[in-house]
Amino acid sequence: MTESADILVRRIEALDTAAADNRLRAESLRRMTEGLRDVVGTATSGDGLVSVVAGSDGAVKSISFGPAVRTTDPAALSSATLRVIALARADAARRQAEVVRSALGDTKLLDQVLAEDRRVFGDEPPGEPPVAVPPRVIRRVAPVEDEEPMPAYRSHDAW
Repeated sequence: MTESADILVRRIEALDTAAADNRLRAESLRRMTEGLRDVVGTATSGDGLVSVVAGSDGAVKSISFGPAVRTTDPAALSSATLRVIALARADAARRQAEVVRSALGDTKLLDQVLAEDRRVFGDEPPGEPPVAVPPRVIRRVAPVEDEEPMPAYRSHDAW
């Protein structure tokens, strides 16, 4: 075989290998996409009061309450529900990460995402809800009869 024919054969073999690799990657990505779509996260409070299922996008799919809900303080129920929602979402994120890890192997970026998820959705209960700020009331004062009424709009230059 001539040298140019040998080079041509090696190029064809390299293309065949690259095409096979691409088919394998495409199949792996298809399986990963399907796996990510099917992920759900679940969480239940320690006392069994609240159970939550969250979808792969973090949306809450279902919330169920145990029998003790009838005797639970509403503020405690609300707090427990928010906490379990956060835990179910974190579980969904971890399951997604495992699907990605199984398809792509360990990656530094994936480890960073998981660490951030632990920081955001970790075992710390959600903080107290912010105190509501009362709405600001604007009062209009009617002009005194001797005064000229204020124009509805003043130019910024007039200030």
